[in-house]
Amino acid sequence: MAKPKACKICNKIYEGDKCPNCDSKESTDSFKGRVVVLNPEKSEIAKKLNIKSKGNFAIKTR
Repeated sequence: MAKPKACKICNKIYEGDKCPNCDSKESTDSFKGRVVVLNPEKSEIAKKLNIKSKGNFAIKTR
């Protein structure tokens, strides 16, 4: 199983070559924290982290 990476642009956690959320190839495998967003319209945490889509996101990337 491949190690998950986090996008440096949108903080989406994914496996593969490029981010499925923003198509960026800038990623890091060093990130802290994870938040799972199920309903970004109603989530207070998603609003604070400026997340507009469902999925797994890193809280902080390095």
